[in-house]
Amino acid sequence: MQRSLGMLVVMTGVLIAAVDGTIVVLALPAIQDDLGISLAAVTWVVIGYLLVVTVLATQLGRLGDLFGRVRMYRAGFAVFVAGSALCALAWNAATIIAFRLLQGLGAALIAANSGAIIAELYPPAERGRAYGFNALGYSVGSVVGVLLGGVIVTSVSWRWIFWINLPIGVAALVLAGRVLRDRGERKRRRLDVAGMVALGLGLFGVSWAMTSLAAEPLRWTHLVYLAGGLVLLGVFVVVELRHPDPTVDLSLFRIPAVAPSLLAALLQGLGSFAVLFLVIMYLQGPRGLSPIDASLLLLPGYVLGAAAGPYAGRLADRLGPVLPATAGLGLSVVALVLFARMTTTSSLWLPALGNVVIMIGGSFFYPANSSAVMKACPPERLGTASGVLRTCASIGMVFSFTTAILVAAQAIPRGTAFAIFVGSAGLDGPLATVFTEGLSTAFHTLTGIMLAAAVLSAIRGRRVPAAG
Repeated sequence: MQRSLGMLVVMTGVLIAAVDGTIVVLALPAIQDDLGISLAAVTWVVIGYLLVVTVLATQLGRLGDLFGRVRMYRAGFAVFVAGSALCALAWNAATIIAFRLLQGLGAALIAANSGAIIAELYPPAERGRAYGFNALGYSVGSVVGVLLGGVIVTSVSWRWIFWINLPIGVAALVLAGRVLRDRGERKRRRLDVAGMVALGLGLFGVSWAMTSLAAEPLRWTHLVYLAGGLVLLGVFVVVELRHPDPTVDLSLFRIPAVAPSLLAALLQGLGSFAVLFLVIMYLQGPRGLSPIDASLLLLPGYVLGAAAGPYAGRLADRLGPVLPATAGLGLSVVALVLFARMTTTSSLWLPALGNVVIMIGGSFFYPANSSAVMKACPPERLGTASGVLRTCASIGMVFSFTTAILVAAQAIPRGTAFAIFVGSAGLDGPLATVFTEGLSTAFHTLTGIMLAAAVLSAIRGRRVPAAG
């Protein structure tokens, strides 16, 4: 009973993060209109959140190793709830972005320690099923986010997409204090401030250059940001190789079963995260659907993906991670091919079917891949491994968004892509056709990335021995 309640707490953390992820996308048009902020600024409501999670995930996982994973997990709930309340009270671009960064800090605390808590609650032979339930929490949260997002944005106010996090977060915080206990051995580890700063500024520089290029012609400042970001990412690698306790422990990549799993997570995030944004661009742009109609069209995919999660986890326990993870990535490739076939006259069942396939694919990939990493890592490094896994996936997500938008934006006049993305402009006639072709190019690009992830997943050993 105690373990089941502990799993419920972990699932709740994943659920509210998933709700926040999908619901914010649907609310971007209303946020942009109500606060009167620029189109470029409103995209940083999403990117800024992702950057914080990406940069801090491993460091906060390390704090879990040092001070207790449950303690850091509960702190994550508290920060996330506070950030949500402040986001609901935001009054301009600077405040909504700043408060989203705070919310991202809470999400990073939750994400960096949740995987390690599951690994402490369940023995290696049962972790695949546990991660499957974790994937179920994400899928259910996505369903709730899609439904509530359409209803709230259409009928109430975008501010309520943040207010709804408060009762859920407070309840989870109280329950976590009652049922979760730290079991792992405490280990003192140094924070890698230099690596964290280099990674954050490097990702910021590259992301800023790419998002700016999607909205305006090439300028020398774009090249400066891009070059500076790449240099800082190189500095980050050098720092990590020399630091005794690096932000991203590159030594994990020396473990044969872990290296392809981490890279597969990065490429899967790179190939899949932008899909929701691109599909919404298509549905609200060339097809002229409202936010609530778009959300209802995508709902079946989230429901079926949620149903597949526990089954996929059990399959990973029985067969090992290779087949379920690779099959999930294969399904994602099929979905991206379907999305690439969307035109201004194609049936709306095409994006609906594609979303069903990619959501089921994700449900097969996540628990198997997470289980592979956790089984192969030493017990005392579970928190660090969980953080590195999250960091790899988050880096992929950041560049998925920027890469897809940049590729799609080349097909139409500068700035129009952002206007359609946030729902403040529609398309018809020849421009709609050209724009849809741009989206198709973006989906083809993501297909190639997803294929690479599937190859990496397939080449790892069929059996992942438990560490220690």
